[in-house]
Amino acid sequence: MRNAFVLCCSIALMGAIGTATAQDKPADWTKSKWGPNDEIGAANYITPELVVKAASLVKTGKTYPLGMIIDGKTPAYPPRSFKITVVQPGQAGLPGLGPNKATYNDDIVEGWVGVGSQLDGLGHLGIEHVYYNGNKLHDFADPTGLKKLGIEKVPPLVARGVLLDMAAYYGTDVVKEGTAFNVKEIEEAAKKQGVEIRQGDIVIFHTGWLGLIGKDDKRYSAGEPGLGVEGAKYLTSKGVVAVGADNWAVEAIPFESKNLFEVHQILLAMNGTYILENMDTAELAKDKGYEFLFVLGQPRWRGGVQGNINPIAIR
Repeated sequence: MRNAFVLCCSIALMGAIGTATAQDKPADWTKSKWGPNDEIGAANYITPELVVKAASLVKTGKTYPLGMIIDGKTPAYPPRSFKITVVQPGQAGLPGLGPNKATYNDDIVEGWVGVGSQLDGLGHLGIEHVYYNGNKLHDFADPTGLKKLGIEKVPPLVARGVLLDMAAYYGTDVVKEGTAFNVKEIEEAAKKQGVEIRQGDIVIFHTGWLGLIGKDDKRYSAGEPGLGVEGAKYLTSKGVVAVGADNWAVEAIPFESKNLFEVHQILLAMNGTYILENMDTAELAKDKGYEFLFVLGQPRWRGGVQGNINPIAIR
């Protein structure tokens, strides 16, 4: 009888341990909560109801372009570059085209999409050649364009925007490189500003880093303050649609560990959360525009990995 009792207790204990182990096991990040065919990730959080609520934030009608001006001198992650050439096709030696002498200029852009203000699509960064929703490189990547997760799949991003002024939080004009924004910093900055981060939001950090361009390009490119690993997990748990910053990679560099671009992996590959790089937040921060309507219609380049963008904040 005693042996039977011990056996029953042992079986119950083993069952409890098995249950605890199953519960503690992390979810399979390669499977999207929106199903095996999902290609838009956290954009699924945007609903017509949330768009209407976001539109109600407009009180003054003041608009802020969040895209920076770029040219051939704009520093970018190597080997990226940008060049624009203006031409007058078919007009050499002519006073103009037709009896009305019509003339025109066209432009040719040669360069990488990832220069200046940009949207990182879900096919941009993965883990060992596996990307959002378990898409494997050899199944969807092609030199002629991505077969899945292309930038053209991203719906219009119209949502409540939240600016976290980290420069004000740290009491400085430019936050020091390598400074990581994690749960403590994010919650304290939000509380100080009187804002709450909600599902469906687009969160953007102001660090003052973009102001280094043209003044200290070497420092701008060498590192940056930004989102930390814990902070990235926190924001994705909140259900934000995108995370941006006024710097070139959004995450803190030097990195918090030996892992490279781990925040990119957490946001893009694991959670389908978009990244907005090099957002021009100076005027918005100056006006204490901590809550606003965010509007973005990205370039619809079929199969594109990224997109040059100029989102608009409206207050």
